[in-house]
Amino acid sequence: MILKASQRGGATRLAAHLLNTQDNEHVEVHEVSGFIADNLQDAFQETSAIAKGTRCRQFFFSVSLNPPENVPISAFEDAAKRIEQKMGLEGQPRVMVFHEKEGRRHAHVVWSRIDAKTMTAINLPFFKNKLVELTKELYLEHGWNLPKGLIDKSLRNPLHFTREQWQQAKRLNQRPETIKKTLKECWNISNNKQTFTQALKQHGYYLAKGDKRGYVAVDWRGEVYSLSRWLDVKTKDLKQRLGDNALLPAVDETKAAIDKKLVQRITQFLEEDTKKYHVRLTPLLTQRDNIKTRHQEQRKTLADEQAQAQHQEAAERQASFRTGLRGLWDRFNGRSKHLKKNHEIEIYQAHIRDRKEKDQLITQHLQERQQLQQILKRLRVQQQEDIQQLTNTVFSNLPKDKQEKILCEFNKVQTQIQAQSQARGFDLEM
Repeated sequence: MILKASQRGGATRLAAHLLNTQDNEHVEVHEVSGFIADNLQDAFQETSAIAKGTRCRQFFFSVSLNPPENVPISAFEDAAKRIEQKMGLEGQPRVMVFHEKEGRRHAHVVWSRIDAKTMTAINLPFFKNKLVELTKELYLEHGWNLPKGLIDKSLRNPLHFTREQWQQAKRLNQRPETIKKTLKECWNISNNKQTFTQALKQHGYYLAKGDKRGYVAVDWRGEVYSLSRWLDVKTKDLKQRLGDNALLPAVDETKAAIDKKLVQRITQFLEEDTKKYHVRLTPLLTQRDNIKTRHQEQRKTLADEQAQAQHQEAAERQASFRTGLRGLWDRFNGRSKHLKKNHEIEIYQAHIRDRKEKDQLITQHLQERQQLQQILKRLRVQQQEDIQQLTNTVFSNLPKDKQEKILCEFNKVQTQIQAQSQARGFDLEM
């Protein structure tokens, strides 16, 4: 059964949680022992009062017991007793409460951490690790299949690693004793070919047919392990549980399948990176398009205003010429010629003015656009660095004879993804 624990205080709140009949179809207080009080609420208040004589604020040790199937009460009591022994809580006051919901039953056991004789709190170092060990023991003893969460995380199949886990796994090489322990664990928790195959896959091994060794396991790097030798199991026992090895895939076939899975995993990483890049890029491209539209509108507005000003100024200049006899007199005495020269100067100055205004607006637009361009460039560089980091991380953990083959497939996938990005308008020249 799964054992989850925490150190906590809050007597009133914990009692309310354990006696909650709203979220549970049935609630049964099975045991209240070691307290003066004979009911759960008073027992918890009693512990809280005693804890005030110490500096301990988390005076309860609460454990939930969740079996994968229905088990008798004695199984819960036995598990509670073993928890006490492992944690050094023997003789401490405790309560046990059963909850039932949707046809399943689990239990909560709460111990007082306060030793009333010494008025000190019992230390519980590494209690989570200890409970994980006990959980594994209970699963093996009851013949239950170990859930994925109980498998040693350091021994998991690297083909199932996340991007972050690949980066953290600087060394994926395993020592011989670790490999043997892993293979034996898979054998011990399985009872047929199917369960053994699944257990191996969780650790990065694949069942195959050997040439002379009958039954072998192939790891994700392509190394081959004789099961009879690594498990210390006779071939007839292997055959009895796993069946005829002729039905298993050959080693070369298994290696090819593993390589395909590895390429698929790398492809997934690339697609995740690309998707993340697209998500971050999309609002920036929208901002770019909005800037472009706004700049076009502002430049058109300026052009219209300048054209209107030029038209008005031309009309004013034309109006400065007198007509009729006065106009003839102006041409005779040179006034018209003088006005014409002044107008030519005004036209030139207006041209310089308009061009300066336009240049200032364009400069302002360029500066705004360049700021966005720097963000786009940094994003593109970051994406390229992420891909390079992914390449270094993955291929540094591959055997040399495999690196060239997988790298070729990696480059093909990368080219395809880049083409897709370009078709969607995400592959920008930056």
